[in-house]
Amino acid sequence: MEFSPVITRIAVLACLAAAAGCANSSPGTATATPSATPSSTVPGAPVTPAQQALSLESLYEDVIHQVLPSIVQITTGNALGSGIVFDNQGHVVTNAHVVGDSRDFEVTVPTGGAARKATLVGSFPAGDLAVIKVTDPRGLTPAVFGDSTKLRVGQIVLAMGNPLGFSGTVTSGIVSALGRTVIGPREGGMPGATIANAVQTSAPINPGNSGGALVDLHGQVIGIPTLGANNPEQGPADGIGFAIPSATATDITRQIVQNGRVLNTRRAALGVQVGTAIGRDGEPMGVQVGAVTRNGPSEKAGIRTGDVITSVNGKATEDTATLSEVLATLKPGQKVPVVVRHSDGTQTTVQVTLGELPGGS
Repeated sequence: MEFSPVITRIAVLACLAAAAGCANSSPGTATATPSATPSSTVPGAPVTPAQQALSLESLYEDVIHQVLPSIVQITTGNALGSGIVFDNQGHVVTNAHVVGDSRDFEVTVPTGGAARKATLVGSFPAGDLAVIKVTDPRGLTPAVFGDSTKLRVGQIVLAMGNPLGFSGTVTSGIVSALGRTVIGPREGGMPGATIANAVQTSAPINPGNSGGALVDLHGQVIGIPTLGANNPEQGPADGIGFAIPSATATDITRQIVQNGRVLNTRRAALGVQVGTAIGRDGEPMGVQVGAVTRNGPSEKAGIRTGDVITSVNGKATEDTATLSEVLATLKPGQKVPVVVRHSDGTQTTVQVTLGELPGGS
């Protein structure tokens, strides 16, 4: 089943706190189906509610026993976050906002023992993903990554991580929605990471869960918890969290492991540097072009420095955040109409063949 991307126009809060940050040797290729306690020992006998409950409870226990050893705690400075062991070489995938600007980390495994040293392999801030490598990978248990494109709304999922520093914490919920597009908090006046095709879940995601695992009842990682919904007036919204889908996470992680950086982001770009344009009433009125990539998509379409982009593919782009949201739903190579207001007050619509967003370092 395919799901059309849905723009989620809510404020989101990255799972950060004072002490937070919010695969088998061939990740994504293995399968694992934990055994469940039979619901009835008598063939043909009716299944009672008590037997059903015990069967589900046993399944939960099996999944937790299987996956939790793959979820590590990452310490950077005074902050804590979570990560997932990706392979037998010691690579750990996490969120870019967990690693921040750090290059050296300490990793603690759920099975105990002294913290292990780790270093940054590469980061992709635009998609909020990063990979670190543990210096001593002995005894690490790679997780099994599932196919997030096959998820269904209503599936039971478990979120595993280290919220508020409580290592090895597990919460449960369901897949609430698919195909969301959400944006992390602004940093330095710039929009945060854009998560396309995010998995929305009711499993509680708290500060420190970032970089951990969203797991199905087959014991497969189908997402990386990254954001929790936040109402600016009322605070965090319980039961509304978002995870990077495993299809995206494994693709980006493999590129970083193999190349040290992302070579193919699969994300659309206009080839411009922009900032939010403010009208005379003090309200956002579009995104102003500060620089244009030479021979890039926008320059070829006639967009120039100083122009204000007010719409892309029929959707208003009142600020840099909404522009990021719109571009996250499009593909490189796609030709789209872009409405541009020029410095002389005139307005034109140009056709832009979208380029590809550059990868991180």
